[in-house]
Amino acid sequence: MTRIVDLSMPIEDHFRWPVERSQKGDLEAGDVYQITRLGWVVHGFTHVDSPRHIVAGGDTTSEIALDRMVGAAAVLDLSGIAPLTEITAGMIAEAAGHLEANDIAILKTCWETVHDPKTPEFWTESPYLSAEACHWLLARGIKALAVDFPQDYPIRGLLDGQQAPITDFVSHDILLRNGVILIEYLTNLGALSGPRTTLFALPLKIPNSDGAPARVIAYEA
Repeated sequence: MTRIVDLSMPIEDHFRWPVERSQKGDLEAGDVYQITRLGWVVHGFTHVDSPRHIVAGGDTTSEIALDRMVGAAAVLDLSGIAPLTEITAGMIAEAAGHLEANDIAILKTCWETVHDPKTPEFWTESPYLSAEACHWLLARGIKALAVDFPQDYPIRGLLDGQQAPITDFVSHDILLRNGVILIEYLTNLGALSGPRTTLFALPLKIPNSDGAPARVIAYEA
């Protein structure tokens, strides 16, 4: 029996990503139609980063071939990881015995079950990737990395307006810079039933953008 598992965050007002929402028309008041208007930053909620996010002249989201964001995926189970833990290459390797070249690597921490993404603690107490872990993943030949937690340590500083060098954003500097697409802020990874799945991360077709919101699902046959 096939299952479709939704791995996408809801798009609703958030302290990091304000959502501009308005509505035209009111069916209950007798109007013949209702139209909702939305606006938010493309790097908010579940989204895809393109190389243009950090690389001048890099591919934009609309230039990334869809097969780089769709396909066979290995679920690397890191659930139960403690807060503020650096994820090392050894930890990744131990969870990645089934990872194959050209896979999408999904790092499953189920972090949203520890702290709600709407709370500061989701960001400030998150585990985070080491540079060595990113180099290990790059060497394995993955085509995309999908995560359910703020994967780079300096992300927490953005809450206070702190800006670190791009080299400290290790998944961006090591993976995205080298063409590994980042699929960020998944949720509900605990619903996946096995170590492998098929992932569909389809960004909105926004020309020349450095990122785009995405509806991300897993298809389990």
